[in-house]
Amino acid sequence: MADDDVLRAPHVLEYPYVRSVGPVIGAFLTGLRQGRILGARSQAVDGTATVVVPPTEYDPVTGRDVGELVEVGPAGVVTTWSWASEPLLDQPLGRPFAWALVQLDGADTAMLHAVDAGSPEAMASGMRVTPRWKPAGERQGRIQDIECFVPEPGAP
Repeated sequence: MADDDVLRAPHVLEYPYVRSVGPVIGAFLTGLRQGRILGARSQAVDGTATVVVPPTEYDPVTGRDVGELVEVGPAGVVTTWSWASEPLLDQPLGRPFAWALVQLDGADTAMLHAVDAGSPEAMASGMRVTPRWKPAGERQGRIQDIECFVPEPGAP
């Protein structure tokens, strides 16, 4: 059978969908567009309150609805980190940087983000960092509205 005799038809397999983010994640993303970081106040079984950042619709420990949204940070502390010496194409920076868990001031959990410290020697657990935001006109309500975190001026 010649190749010209084979019938061909294009076939595209896709699963298009639109995700609704809901009131909690929606408020978090709106806050990012405004240059603010929001967390969700949560009430544990023993009555202690914690602030979860990024906020979730439900408390990650108890499964209960979260309470009010509160502004945190914007600065915080690196709790742990890993150096990316050869960033991949879709990563936030096109030069070496650190992936870090950053616990923002006023939060009880840490969020994963990039830290532009320049070298692994400039990174340390416990160092203070602050966000470097995209310009206000370029923010879209995405986690990438925070380009990365950078060491706080005067931080060791």
